Amino acid sequence: MILNISVTLSHYLAKVMFHLNGSHKYYLYPLAVDMRKSFYTLSGIVTSSMNQNVLGGGVFIFVNRNQTIMKILHMEYAGLVIYHKKLDSGRFRLPGFDENTVSLSLQWEDLMGMVQSVKPRQKKLKNINKMQ
Repeated sequence: MILNISVTLSHYLAKVMFHLNGSHKYYLYPLAVDMRKSFYTLSGIVTSSMNQNVLGGGVFIFVNRNQTIMKILHMEYAGLVIYHKKLDSGRFRLPGFDENTVSLSLQWEDLMGMVQSVKPRQKKLKNINKMQ
């Protein structure tokens, strides 16, 4: 019985804490971002470069130069949240955009496509015979 309550509680908390879905507006910042940036500096990019309000309910997506790290900034119930995804291999596949674009509007499906289209690279095994 205790296990059942624990599973139900953690399922409930996951729904309350993480609620990105198709009802949100998504914006991709098309330029490479230094991934050392956090809440305040990413919020500054949203305001000054993307011409958006971080408190307006939008979801803001940032990717590094190598397209191997993604941060998603979003205002939830009690404050800002950053989702951080770092790939071990492969790259995020970004949608095409004009070089003058400062913010690219996306749908939930576009974000899921970017994340799910990652194809891990196969690591090549060294030929043991050559090493001997």
